[in-house]
Amino acid sequence: MATRDIPQVMADRLIVALDVPTIERAAQLAGQLHGIVSFFKVGLWLLFAPGAERFVDGLIADGKRVFLDAKMYDIGETVRQGVARAVERGVSLVTVHGDPDIMRAAVAGKAGSARTKVFAISVLTSQNDTSVREMGYAFSVAELVQLRARQAVACGCDGIIASAHDDPNAIRAAVAAEQLLIATPGIREPGAETHDQQRVATPSQAIARGADYLVVGRPITQAADPAAAARRIVADMEQTALH
Repeated sequence: MATRDIPQVMADRLIVALDVPTIERAAQLAGQLHGIVSFFKVGLWLLFAPGAERFVDGLIADGKRVFLDAKMYDIGETVRQGVARAVERGVSLVTVHGDPDIMRAAVAGKAGSARTKVFAISVLTSQNDTSVREMGYAFSVAELVQLRARQAVACGCDGIIASAHDDPNAIRAAVAAEQLLIATPGIREPGAETHDQQRVATPSQAIARGADYLVVGRPITQAADPAAAARRIVADMEQTALH
């Protein structure tokens, strides 16, 4: 049976989403989390901010892993070239939307790179059954997630983005792909505010359901003490491994 390529150290499976408005704030957070977090997500909050390129290069030069949350949705050649540039930069993970033509183009752009992994978006954690049907899909969230997971595997993607509520272990079983990596957003500490997320879970719940990486933003970036919040989340992740 194929095994998944995931870090042995639980802390390395925590990805902090640097969804803040300035590079200065992002750099401050990265500094506060040094020695605790080694993986950072850079998305649309920062990609258009002045200094974003230097910041990404600096994280990589400092030995950090970068999740480029580009959510590419474009014609095949544009996606292929975009992923190729991410590979050249040394990005560890890049996202594209879960359309088969887009996923195939992204995998072609990766050109066999072992360092850079292509993850497909399944269904955003801000969406539920009603919202996906309003978008024109004749599926529930669970059905759409499984369809896109199956297509991602067929297209050669390394993984998908899916919520813990969608049950990563069940997704892998349904599509017969134990090797499929799953990164899970919508993580909240027990009793915390859910904000605009519809499908959330605690860190330990997500790990227990088979999430390989947890993507956490506001519970850490908006905490009074981001380092302490990150340590609590890692500790909660580790609780699952102890049982």
